[in-house]
Amino acid sequence: MSEQVLAALARYGSPALFAIVAIAAVGVPLPVTLLLIVAGSLAAQGAMNVWSAVAIAAVGSVAGDQIGYAVGRWGGSRLVARLSGMIGSPDRIRELDAKAKSWGGAGVFFSRWLVAPLGPWINLVSGAAEYSWLRFTLWDFLGESFGAGLFISLGRVFSDRVQAIDAILGDLTWAILGLLAAAFLGWKLFFRRATG
Repeated sequence: MSEQVLAALARYGSPALFAIVAIAAVGVPLPVTLLLIVAGSLAAQGAMNVWSAVAIAAVGSVAGDQIGYAVGRWGGSRLVARLSGMIGSPDRIRELDAKAKSWGGAGVFFSRWLVAPLGPWINLVSGAAEYSWLRFTLWDFLGESFGAGLFISLGRVFSDRVQAIDAILGDLTWAILGLLAAAFLGWKLFFRRATG
């Protein structure tokens, strides 16, 4: 899959960058981090303007995120009923709604670049929880802009080591997700033991 995505970027440039990041933001698993790093490498070689690449990647990602938010927001109770089969009971859905509201902007911001695999789910849950669209869009744009700028800059600075940077960032993302999952499970066990 990576080869096709990178070939599209090399062949079509900015339109491919926009389309790929938008599709990935909706939830299709595409190698966006690698794509942004390669875009930075292309900028270092003069084949792409770095500021245009950051803007296009940020706007494309926000467009995809808006689709996920809208599906969650306007899917309403039917979407919640369908998701409850995958996530758990309706009580679990209400718990996720409460968490989405309490995380607010920080949850949206960090899920754009630090724990990006959670981004599409955060979009849906934010919409279903009726988190303010204006706040969602603000934090979404800030997070996507920061993430695009970060990964494109890394690709620009380390243009001769693109694959190595992508591997390190992929491992780091999964390590962070693992730590978050372990902390969450530990917290749940602690409170279950304390109340039981």
